[in-house]
Amino acid sequence: MRSRTIVVPVLAASLFLAGCGGAQSGDQTLTPLRADDYLGAPCPDVGLRPDGDKEFTYWSMWTADEPQGRVLSKVVRCFTDKTGVKVNVQWLGRDLLAQNVLPALSTGTVPDLFDQDITQVRAAVDAGGTQPVDDVLDIKTGEGEQKVRDVVPAGYYDIPQNKNADGKLAQVPYLLLGGAWWYDKGAAGRAALPKTTDDLFALFDKARADGHGAIALDGDVESANAAFFTQFALRYVGAGNLYKAATDRTGQIWRDDPGLQRAADLVEKLAQGSYLISGWDVAKSPQMQQRWAKGDATYLYGSTAIPVETGAYLAKQGDGKSMDFGSFQLPQPDGATHRVVEQLPVGFAVPAKAKNPGAAKAFIAYALNKDNLSGLPAVADSLTVRADLPVPNVLDDVNGALSDPNLERALFLDGVNSIAGGEWVSKVLYPLNDSLLKGNISSSQFIEGLAKGSAEFWRTH
Repeated sequence: MRSRTIVVPVLAASLFLAGCGGAQSGDQTLTPLRADDYLGAPCPDVGLRPDGDKEFTYWSMWTADEPQGRVLSKVVRCFTDKTGVKVNVQWLGRDLLAQNVLPALSTGTVPDLFDQDITQVRAAVDAGGTQPVDDVLDIKTGEGEQKVRDVVPAGYYDIPQNKNADGKLAQVPYLLLGGAWWYDKGAAGRAALPKTTDDLFALFDKARADGHGAIALDGDVESANAAFFTQFALRYVGAGNLYKAATDRTGQIWRDDPGLQRAADLVEKLAQGSYLISGWDVAKSPQMQQRWAKGDATYLYGSTAIPVETGAYLAKQGDGKSMDFGSFQLPQPDGATHRVVEQLPVGFAVPAKAKNPGAAKAFIAYALNKDNLSGLPAVADSLTVRADLPVPNVLDDVNGALSDPNLERALFLDGVNSIAGGEWVSKVLYPLNDSLLKGNISSSQFIEGLAKGSAEFWRTH
């Protein structure tokens, strides 16, 4: 295999794996704590006090002042209070993999712990930069005899994309992102939620007829652009089979599976109908999300982070505007036979060269304590991997899909953004997809381009 540059797949705040089914992401009958109640609550006990490690370094994908950062700040403080172990935390934001972790892997200066979504951690795994965390599953969380494996469903970690070449786990998840089509209930009216793709396009047509744009999209987030195609495709070909097509060294699957063509046809329909609001292709995130918040577009496809991000943006505007967030899942396309829900676990990983792995792993187990993790729904309106924690009301629809045992589970983009360290999507899928969305090529040209581009890509990889 030739040497290659690792391209880290960017986490679209709008967006999510082929995994095991049956996991429950939360309890909709419970009421989340108020944020102040969580932040002011006593610290829970630890399940394991590290032996020997006096400190460890944690590089976080969050910033200290955002809701998730506030929750983890408390967990850090409590861990130190209960164990005496100092946590040297750096709040680095979403780009920490590309800007911080990956460059550090070839040096002796790595953190003992970092967190990120599972597709991005894959880049560090492929570079040999992480160590197994299977032993964390047997660490107690501080809730009697309960261990991590007792509170985190295996469907969120026991999946191929979360394993190294030896089949060992790369990360332990704590937060779960799902996807949905978002709208403002007050602005979108009382139209029935779509049950078919014809219904969906009828909603888009109505939005335009009412004088609004239909769909907001920040065009510089290529993974978000590609999500239109992958959503449709997964429902035609099933979880894991988009990944299979992308890794087919001949590229022939793209030509042979008619479901892939039908999915591309629907994206072509989006492009030809001019449903994306003007300026999407030159927008810098989160410009279009903010225009959606202002009412310039009626719909936005995004992750479970959308309500928190958008609510914070509107609050900063100071004009009193708010949104009554509603959401729905992509309706089943005509002729599609796979009912799919996309998810993206976010979790903790330990670098191979970590100097204090014991303390870092004890912290992972402590973060998964029920009292600690309850801050995510309370403060950040987020879903957790624990089934015994409340679900924020605004995420009821998404949680219902994620918890439905009758749906196939797929990673966001079916995990294709992790292939070859992100190179396949950046060199093959993303350029062709952007051309299709812009109306520069037809759906047939898109599929043929994927077939030829994949074959060419795999000849050199």
